Amino acid sequence: MENLPRFTAAAVQTAPVYLDAPATVDKAIALIREASANGAELVVFPESFVPGYPYWNWTMNPVQGSPWFERLYRSSIDVPGPHVDALRAAARQYGVVLVIGVNERGPHSLGVLYNTLLTIGADGELLGVHRKLVPTWAEKLTWTGGDGSSLKVHPTPIGPLGALACGENTNTLARFTLLAQGELVHASCYIALPVAPADYDMADAIAVRTAAHSFEGKVFSVVACSTISPEMVDAIAGDDEDVRSMLARPRSALSGIFGPDGRPVTEPLIDDDGIVYADIDLAKCIQPKQMHDIVGHYNRFDIFQLHVDNRPRTPVTFSTEPTPPYEHTSAATHPATEINGTTKEEA
Repeated sequence: MENLPRFTAAAVQTAPVYLDAPATVDKAIALIREASANGAELVVFPESFVPGYPYWNWTMNPVQGSPWFERLYRSSIDVPGPHVDALRAAARQYGVVLVIGVNERGPHSLGVLYNTLLTIGADGELLGVHRKLVPTWAEKLTWTGGDGSSLKVHPTPIGPLGALACGENTNTLARFTLLAQGELVHASCYIALPVAPADYDMADAIAVRTAAHSFEGKVFSVVACSTISPEMVDAIAGDDEDVRSMLARPRSALSGIFGPDGRPVTEPLIDDDGIVYADIDLAKCIQPKQMHDIVGHYNRFDIFQLHVDNRPRTPVTFSTEPTPPYEHTSAATHPATEINGTTKEEA
């Protein structure tokens, strides 16, 4: 611990190539290359960046939105899969730790999509696959919730790294679970939310949540938020001027880097596309923790206890290994079956 990491972080604020996973991955790789050229060793992308966020859940009724769910499902990615391989290769080529949001198809059901954050090491290793625990509000029409198995902090060259998606950064227990594992660098991944209630300022909401986690945990937070491109407005709103106006609402996105005092390290980016860079020195986490270390001396673990069920959840649990199909086994394993008094072999 004598030499805590010092590095440059990059928070990417931009729009996906909507509902086009290959093109969005290509765009991400180009931005990784740009960030690396500017010295970044950690690059954080928005929530559900590949291939985009289901805004129709907020602008259409569920029946109208159903065909859009199918479009998103067909455009989403498999983990592992070729799109993940391309991102892993880019992280390895440019030597960056990468956090990026994707829509992940469930391996067992055509009805399952996860809002997933991938954490990839600078060597290209897939370190983490975190599925958003609770889809927020209208998001429940699209995403299935994850489980506690992915609430992990990953050791990386830039320090102990954790990540949460959007509204999860309001979940005190989820945040504490990461802090209690030694998190010092937190990736917060968001989407632009112009469809929120009229009195809701998304830029302020992101800043408040990011500042709270940084200050409470005495950690650095890198927050990346998406934007909405004109092409996305055309696709989602069509000729509906009310929806077009809604999607153009200002102060819907904020990206930046916040320090352990809860303050932005550099000026955050609001609404516009771009990359925010900042230098991070993890040694700056030490002195603030002497005052408030909520995972150490500034807590009462004899009074408070947090139990996290981190077992992976699956749709079915078998008491024994399922029997393989007959045609995939030998006759020695499965004796001949009688069919109307005749063995299967004789039949």
